Amino acid sequence: MGEAIVSRLITAQAYSADQILVSDPQPERREFLQKTYGVQTTNNNLTAAQALEVVLLAIKPQIFPALVQELRTGLLQYSPAKPYPVLLSILAGVSLSKLTAAFPHHPIIRVMPNTPATVGAAMTALAPNQNVSPQHLALAKTIFQAVGEVVELPESLMDAVTGLSGSGPAYVALMVEALSDGGVAAGLPRAIASQLALQTVLGTATLLQETKIHPAELKDRVTSPGGTTIAGVAELERGGFRAAVINAVLAAYGRSQELGKS
Repeated sequence: MGEAIVSRLITAQAYSADQILVSDPQPERREFLQKTYGVQTTNNNLTAAQALEVVLLAIKPQIFPALVQELRTGLLQYSPAKPYPVLLSILAGVSLSKLTAAFPHHPIIRVMPNTPATVGAAMTALAPNQNVSPQHLALAKTIFQAVGEVVELPESLMDAVTGLSGSGPAYVALMVEALSDGGVAAGLPRAIASQLALQTVLGTATLLQETKIHPAELKDRVTSPGGTTIAGVAELERGGFRAAVINAVLAAYGRSQELGKS
């Protein structure tokens, strides 16, 4: 996800490559990022954090305590005359309270993007702490608008965001796969079935986004009396399709809550 964000920031010209410094412990990874994107690299997290006005924390949550010990000696000794950098955290399950306890003076924004960030089509939710100013929030929105759409929400809703847009790409991928399998079962070649399924989902999402009509209205427009579509919709209802999707979101939401307490 960190690489996806870097890539899209450069592509969208939100930042130039020479304005981005990436810290990574693996020499081969640093070399790859430098050659691929032209960014500066370092193996010193503290050097990176002190050099920037924005610090993106894109690490595995389990190594967060070690990172705190590494960074806090430098980040907490800033002169009051020098603004603290904005910390943007995409760490799953690490709450604003934990982040703020580690860096009490910093403006911190908890961020939940999703995997379509790699193609600039992410849905990202932002939850700021009490130290975040409107200017900080505007800066964060500029960064994540480079990878897709952005909404601001209270942190209490971040687990729900995880259940819906965070895990949602997997649900959609399953639906595309199932549509394709259905096409194959009906006699279509696999490649054609996959193309039809993918474009149908993409086109429908684009239509809903651009026209702003309610999904139920679009469904009603497609279903003619006694036709093929209503027969298919009836079968989905018999299979509990909508309930299954709702329950998937709720299950992921519940699991996100559990992980946040661990």
